Amino acid sequence: MADRERKGLVARWLEGKERSEDYARSTLPTSRWALFWDILKGRFGKLVLVNLLMVVTILPLAAVIVWRVLALGVQGTVGPYGAGLGVGYPILPELVGYAEMSALQADLLFFALFIPAGAIAALGISGGGYIIRNLIWTEGIFVANDFLRGIRRNYWNVLEAVLVLTVLLFVARTMGNLADWLVAMGADGAGWLIASKVVGYIFVAFGILLFFWMISLGISYKQGPWALFRNAVVMTVGTFPQTVFFAALATWPVFLAIFTSGFFAVIGVLILILFGISYMLLVWLDYSQWAFDKFINPNIGVATGRGLYSKDKPKNGPGTSPEPDSAAMREYRRMIVAQGKSKLVCRPIKPIDDDLEVYQLPESFSREDLARLRQSKEAIEEDTRAYEEEHKDDERYVEYNRQFEERERALREEDEGTGKKKKKKAPKPPKMLNKR
Repeated sequence: MADRERKGLVARWLEGKERSEDYARSTLPTSRWALFWDILKGRFGKLVLVNLLMVVTILPLAAVIVWRVLALGVQGTVGPYGAGLGVGYPILPELVGYAEMSALQADLLFFALFIPAGAIAALGISGGGYIIRNLIWTEGIFVANDFLRGIRRNYWNVLEAVLVLTVLLFVARTMGNLADWLVAMGADGAGWLIASKVVGYIFVAFGILLFFWMISLGISYKQGPWALFRNAVVMTVGTFPQTVFFAALATWPVFLAIFTSGFFAVIGVLILILFGISYMLLVWLDYSQWAFDKFINPNIGVATGRGLYSKDKPKNGPGTSPEPDSAAMREYRRMIVAQGKSKLVCRPIKPIDDDLEVYQLPESFSREDLARLRQSKEAIEEDTRAYEEEHKDDERYVEYNRQFEERERALREEDEGTGKKKKKKAPKPPKMLNKR
């Protein structure tokens, strides 16, 4: 065996592994984990660009969070909690519950502002989620166009998810602050008040998981508002352990930015600005596709494993049942049939390999020259017909015509079968689910 040509680093980098001699289809992703790493490594620039587009729409929400942190910090610094100390001005005779009431009043404003700010952030989530879902499905994307298309297609579903989370967060925070104030004021039933606060935080945690499922379901399927909420609850409860794990795996940049301080908080903020939001959607939507393939798509007749390469895909042949073709492949075959048989393939065409030529008329010609021109053309046509008659039963022409006729008959039968099915009342699919 001849030695392989050894290429330089730059040449290998420019060509990519798909142009190398060692490339094989088996290197394509065959699992959701492999697909995640393949997108993260191969489409990292796209993820950064999508993340920056989403960051623009999340800026109002981030501004409200920063405003709240600064306002509470200033309030804790200049509040009258030291009245009566030193100069003692202003004099407040009773400070019990003052801090809790201040927190309640401030959070009523800031957590209410989270709702409209979240509605603006839903624009970016719907557009960015649509692009990342297409990356997982290994479809071609144009970031700007697909971002706007995702907003048009998915905004209302994503807005519903955002409203559920922000309203639940507002109610839980208000009830928690109210419980703190009542406990500080010495109200009866302090244990029940604290328990209600804990229950509110549990509902918020469940709402976060519900929020993720509503996003993935809203981007992947067409469904009404109530069906979206109900199906998200079903998926959250039905896959609870996996959902908790992948939600934690997806949201660690947020916890790094919010619940740490100093150097680690700065790192978390930078990650969120550059690619953290895209990373969260990539992790979650990739996991969601696994769950959809396992629990939903087989029940509604949708092909599973979209975006993955199957090493065990059976080949069509004797003793094997061919897999159902995609709509695009059926349309391509229908287009081929509509264009008719190729005249260059369905019959023999004599190659130009002999000395038969068309007679060339001189500059000054006579009737005798015209007769010789006609005879030369007739001789070529006769020779072509004789060649076609001699080779018309060759295997390649017979096989092509047979395959074309079978394809034409199959498409005709498929159209007739579709017409018959339309006469019957089609069974209703689950309310969940019409594939986008």
